[in-house]
Amino acid sequence: MRVKIGPFIKWWGPYQIADLLQKVGVSEKRCESIGEYLSHTKLNDLCEWIHSKRKRKVSIHIDNFDVWNMNDTLAMIALPMLIKLKECKHGYALVDDEDVPESIRSTNAPPKENEWDVDAMAESRWEWVLNQIIWSFQQLHPDNEWEKQYESGVHDIVWVKSKDHPDCNEMQRGPNDTFKVDREGMEAHQRKIDNGMRLFGKYYGALWD
Repeated sequence: MRVKIGPFIKWWGPYQIADLLQKVGVSEKRCESIGEYLSHTKLNDLCEWIHSKRKRKVSIHIDNFDVWNMNDTLAMIALPMLIKLKECKHGYALVDDEDVPESIRSTNAPPKENEWDVDAMAESRWEWVLNQIIWSFQQLHPDNEWEKQYESGVHDIVWVKSKDHPDCNEMQRGPNDTFKVDREGMEAHQRKIDNGMRLFGKYYGALWD
């Protein structure tokens, strides 16, 4: 896999061009007036035409081995991006109450000053959703063997003659086998991962800075 994605194309319009005059001593207010004037000239049309021709540089090459365990590959890419998003985000998405614990639902938020205001727990709900998604990708990362925390004891395997098929041997637990698996705990862990992936899909369009 080889991925190279450049920054978004910066918009240059009449106001941005006029602002350059501040470098030679023109006041900010004067630059704004000049920008306003230029925005009603053909310069604005020219800027829009130039911007439409400029494209973000994107080069992506996928090798066959990248899709052998595509889920692992995507987890390795998505996890650091999600962590970076959490570190530098400047806003938050609106999250449905049904997707978060009752303690941070809008129904438990302090009364709003105005009906159209966002409740005081809105950002906390998005933070919670992001944490759940990040946690799920951490579990799905190929370096994580989370299942082992639900295993205990040691294996003691013996091979004995099969009663039903005398020519064959069958594997049985030996006298010193103490290996156990907490199936209930493992299934609960998996359900939490699945919920994080559900939230990832539901709020995929909200993953922006």
